[in-house]
Amino acid sequence: MPLSYAQRITDKIEIAFAPCNIILTDDSHKHAGHAGADPSGETHFTLQIVSDKFQDMGRIQRHQAVYEILEEEIKERVHALRIEAKTFDEAE
Repeated sequence: MPLSYAQRITDKIEIAFAPCNIILTDDSHKHAGHAGADPSGETHFTLQIVSDKFQDMGRIQRHQAVYEILEEEIKERVHALRIEAKTFDEAE
């Protein structure tokens, strides 16, 4: 059985950023009928991630790093990804 997109995203983020905290929420149900929505879900996500790998990155660089890791999922299915990326210090 293939992995869900949520699991693929979580796995890739954990490998790339070794976060101390990661919360991935499937918001697809909030976007029913909108562009890119699919009744089976997994098209719209919110990703909250805390990792010291973001230490010397600005907000845009952090988002670009996440998008680079998830390029395949975005091309295949994920229509929207809201990202909240913080360092350990910023999260406290």
